[in-house]
This record gives sequence, C-alpha cells and structure tokens, in this order.
Amino acid sequence: MGINATLNIGRDSLLTHQKAMEVSGHNIANVNTPGYSRQRLEIIEKDPIDCAGGQIGTGVTGAEIIRIYDRFLTDQINNSAQDLGRWEAQRDSLERIEIAFDEVSGFGINNAMSEFWNAWQGVANEPMSKGARQLLLEKAEIMVNTFNSVYSDLGEIQNDIDLNISQAIDDINIYASQIEELNDKITLIESSGLNANDYRDERDQVMKELSGLIDFTFSEEKSGAITITLGDGNDLVDSNGANELVANDTDGDGFYDVAWSSAPAVSINTGITGGKLMGWLEVRDTIIPDYLTYLENIVGDDNTPGSLIYEVNDLHDEGYGLDNSTGNDFFSGSLGGGDFAVNITNTDQVAAGQSTASGDNSNAIAIAKLQTSTFSIAGSLTTYDDYYNSIVADIGIKVSNANTRYEHEKSMSEQLDNYRESISGVSLDEEMVNLLKYQHAYNAAAKLITVVDELMEALINMV
Repeated sequence: MGINATLNIGRDSLLTHQKAMEVSGHNIANVNTPGYSRQRLEIIEKDPIDCAGGQIGTGVTGAEIIRIYDRFLTDQINNSAQDLGRWEAQRDSLERIEIAFDEVSGFGINNAMSEFWNAWQGVANEPMSKGARQLLLEKAEIMVNTFNSVYSDLGEIQNDIDLNISQAIDDINIYASQIEELNDKITLIESSGLNANDYRDERDQVMKELSGLIDFTFSEEKSGAITITLGDGNDLVDSNGANELVANDTDGDGFYDVAWSSAPAVSINTGITGGKLMGWLEVRDTIIPDYLTYLENIVGDDNTPGSLIYEVNDLHDEGYGLDNSTGNDFFSGSLGGGDFAVNITNTDQVAAGQSTASGDNSNAIAIAKLQTSTFSIAGSLTTYDDYYNSIVADIGIKVSNANTRYEHEKSMSEQLDNYRESISGVSLDEEMVNLLKYQHAYNAAAKLITVVDELMEALINMV
C-alpha cells in the first residue's frame, strides 16, 4: 500500500457515492411514476489485500443497482385487479339494466301494466263511454311501448357490451405485444449481468393493466422473461413472443367470443374467470338473456297460455264491441319477434261485453280481473305483477351484490397498492437524507484525494 493506493481508494469512493446520488436523483424524479419501485446502489467493500501486518482494505465500490420489490405482493395486486375488473364491469352493466327498467321514476313496466288494468276497469265502469275506451287504447299503447322499449334497451346494452369485449381483446393484444418487447429488453440487459430495473417496473405495470381485463398466471424464466398463461391453458406470451386473440362469433349468436387467432372458430369464453371480460361475458351471455326471457314470458304470444297476449286476446276474441264486431285480437305479434303491438285501433271494437246488449260490461270486468288472476308462467303459478316484481327484485339484488363486491375489491386493491407503496414507493424525506449522506461521503472522498495530491506534490518536491 502506498500513496497511489490511497488515491485509488479516494477515487473509488468518489465515483461510488456519485453513482449513489444519481440513483437517489432517479428515485426523486420518479416519485409520481405509477408502478415505479425505488432503487438502491448496493455499496460493498472491495476485496482487501494482504500485507505484513495483516489484510488492509482497498476501499468501496457499487456492486449493483437493486430494485426494492416484493414478488408475492405483485401476484396479489394482479389477482386483486382481476377481481376488481370483473365486478366493475358487472356493476356498471347492471346499473344500466336497472336504469332501462326505470322502476324508480314510476314510468316503468309496473306502472304501465297497472294503468292498463285500471283502464279496463274504467271501461267496465262506463262501457258505453268512448272516452274510457280511448283512454284504454292509449294506456295499452303506453304499456306496449314500455315493454318494447325496455326489451330494446336490454338489446342495446348487450350490443354495447359486445363492443367493449371486442375493444378489450384489442387492448389485450397490445399489452401482450408490450410485454413481449419488454421481455426482449430485459433479457438482453440482464444477459450482460446488469439489472433491468426500470423495464421490470414497466412490465409489472402493463401486467396490472392486463389483469384488469382478463385473468392469467405467469412464471419467470432464468433469463428474466415471463410467460403469461390464460385460463384455457394456452400462453398469451411465451419464449416465442406474443400470441394474438381475436373477437369472433364462434357460435353464430351474433356476438363476439374470445378465440385465438390460430383457432378462430374455438371460443375460450369458459376459460375466462376474471377481469372485465368475465364481468361483461356474464352480463351479456347470461344475465341479459335471462331478463329478455322473463319479459317474453310475461308478454308471450297467441300460442302461449298464461301469457298477457294469450289471455287478453282469448277473452277479447269472445267479446263484442259497440259495432257488434267480435273475434278481434286486442294484441298482435310478440315481444321476441319485435312486433308486439296493440291490434285494436277503433274504440268501437273494444269488446267490453260478452253480448251485444247495450251496457254489457262483463268482458271488461273479466279482462280487468286478469291483473289478480294466477297463471302458470315459466312453470310458476303467479300473477303478472308478482312475476314482474320478482324480476325487478332480482335486478336490485344483483346490483347491490355487484356494488358490494366492487367496493370490497376496490378497498382490497387500494390496501395492496398502499402496502406496495410502503415497500417499493419513493419517500422524498428518505431520499433527501440519503442525498446528504452520499454528499458528505463524496466531499470526504474529494478531501482525501486533495490530501493525497498534496502529499504527492510534497514527495516530488523532495526529490
């Protein structure tokens, strides 16, 4: 050891603490960057050398820039994002369905049916009144339009969800391509012995975004690249790159299914168990079709005993209008067929009586009593009001459940993000302390170099 060795110690200390300050500066600059994990320069002693009195140190060096990171926590965050995405999509869609039924405002199907039956009672009270008959036709039109509007709105919600699914598949492919590119960058950098910390942070953030759309599992290879596997067991990203998903109508029902571009005719919908795709698929393919069927069960057609059309038409056909006409269907078409309508346009054709006798109101009374009569609807003995109210109640329960689950998953996600921030996030106070510490060490190293320089100058002058 000599003056040159001491100079080298000062130089290495100077460079090491300069690098440490650069790392802290990088942390400070990224304090608001989503998904950023703070970094630290791992400062270690250099290998000592043997001398007469024993080993003597040779100073300090920066071994590597490490990333403060918890892999297990990242897994939890991704799983939480999958659940949150599912319930967010389902909650938003169910709230739209609830709005479509519009029962809160008092202008929904429930009120329209009630006014329709009341109008028949009005005709029963005044069978010869054209005003009562005209009001009946108006209320019937309102009820028919309300049924058709709700039915149509549900179909529009299905179509909107379908577009969301198609867009989500495009987004998934974009995320997969980004992960593929980041895999390549990470593999290239880490193959040279360096840590690709920033690229790993970026990849984790992309994976979190992907988790919000679809569920997956992932594994990391020794090279640093990750493989992402979807619920059907196939890889979205692997060592060969990204594999593309497509939106394709695999079963001919008019809606997009999720499939691989390599097998576009094979749906993988059943393998999706999380993310927004799961929530949208549940609503589009199960919940909305159920509600459409429920409405069809109430309205029915001329061939469905117990349905509104069948029972009203059955009685109306047997009755007589003021013009002595008979055999006239009150309703025509069907809800599912898209042609549900009021068939009677002339008030004189409203069959209030079961005979041609003046003032006969027996048929109007019989039709009005249908409101409280029980029928077998979809295998259940019930009234129209009770059957419809069970639909509305079911919507309320589903919306409440989706809201509860969403709020729970949101809270869990926020807690996990906060926990991650406590581990990997940047603390400005901590970084300022580190900067001061590194600055003092840097200044001390500079002072050491100055002293050594003076010693060397004095030694040279002695020669």
